[in-house]
Amino acid sequence: VLGASTVTNTGASILTGNLGVAPGSAITGFFGTVENDGPGTFTGTAHQADAFALTAQGQLANAKVSLGLLGPGTLKPADLGGLTLGPGVYTVLAGATNLTGVLTLDGGGNPNAGWVFQLSSTLITSPGSSVNIIGVGSGGSAGVYWNVGTAATLDTTTAFAGNILAGTSITMNDGVTIDCGRALAQTGAVTMIRDRVSIGCGGALAGSGGLNGGFTVPFPGGLATPLPAAAVPEPASIFLLGSGLLWAGRRGLRRKRNQ
Repeated sequence: VLGASTVTNTGASILTGNLGVAPGSAITGFFGTVENDGPGTFTGTAHQADAFALTAQGQLANAKVSLGLLGPGTLKPADLGGLTLGPGVYTVLAGATNLTGVLTLDGGGNPNAGWVFQLSSTLITSPGSSVNIIGVGSGGSAGVYWNVGTAATLDTTTAFAGNILAGTSITMNDGVTIDCGRALAQTGAVTMIRDRVSIGCGGALAGSGGLNGGFTVPFPGGLATPLPAAAVPEPASIFLLGSGLLWAGRRGLRRKRNQ
């Protein structure tokens, strides 16, 4: 979890991974921070306006640009509920809600399947909604990226999956879970209420502690080369963006670098 202004928690939230904020410094509602006021807990390290968190914010900005350069992909309706989608890049239309019910992401047996969802404004879920990932094996949601223009709001008991890269803020209402993913806010706050965020990924992301993709695949400038609309990001080849909290990429980027 990474905030810009603050990270605020009420209730017994559990974060499996690291917790950071920059350029703001306040994290309230978690044990193990400067404030140390609970009741939330986390397994990693707190970074409050330190060099590590500031670097992570810069990498978040770069990663959002990189994901945007993957293109608009396939246009989808505002509400993704009820759909089954294969790996790819998708643009989601703006709407009052973007997920009501169940969204199924089917990797078709490819352990390196990936999905990128481009949202020009907000990401909003309805209560009890869920993202179900099949056909990829353990840690599949490590390859799911939600590139959100402004704010993300996950309503109560949403069972979400993947990495939220929000241009402003992220709000998780009571009882939200994010499986094998991250909540990363670029300019605003992250707000939590008795939620669970896990970086308990299998495969390539195992042991990364929520800091990065677990790889060292340098890419000059940390930005992607524009790719065809049909390009599919693959977590097995994601390049490491320094020592921060973000990663993004595609096998094609590595091939491009080696040409």
